[in-house]
Amino acid sequence: MAAPSTTANRTILATAGLTLLLGGTWLATARAALAERLPAGWPVPPPPHAALLNREALADLRTHGWWTPAVTAAAVLATVLLVGGLMSRLQARRPPRLPLAAAGGFLSRSALEEALTERAASIDGIGRCRTRIRTRTRIRTRRQRLHLDLRVWLDPDTTLDNVIEPLTALAAEAEAATAPYEIATRLRMSHLTHRMPHVR
Repeated sequence: MAAPSTTANRTILATAGLTLLLGGTWLATARAALAERLPAGWPVPPPPHAALLNREALADLRTHGWWTPAVTAAAVLATVLLVGGLMSRLQARRPPRLPLAAAGGFLSRSALEEALTERAASIDGIGRCRTRIRTRTRIRTRRQRLHLDLRVWLDPDTTLDNVIEPLTALAAEAEAATAPYEIATRLRMSHLTHRMPHVR
């Protein structure tokens, strides 16, 4: 499942793209032959080299009672969405320490990442590893979950079966060490290529 921030970003991009698509379609077809088949009252764009909203049109809009409340509500909504997005980004920043179940107990995030990286790199068949830990809060249960991203580069002759069990055990050890957090592990693997000797 995609993270909430990713889902929100995709929703915003899709909405903006659909709005631009509809606006471009309107500008492209309203003055064409299709304009005669449009329903009565369909807005027609201004002629070429004319402003989309001139002073006369703006003054006419201001005479309607819904114009000022609509503009104000849209501005407030946009401000709230932008501030909410900014606050979510600030809250998503990784705190340096993770509080543990024991009273006064903390765990350094960078130390945990370094330890997991060293443990993964010590597994036979793994040539290199990169670890990242992110924190997410589950809205329904208000329980924090750690997302463990393991990026592993296997030695050229190593198969998946040789490393999957040790990596699974490593993720289980990490979850036991970070209780009461839940850990969701994402594993990405690729092979290191053979280095060909160069002759000069």
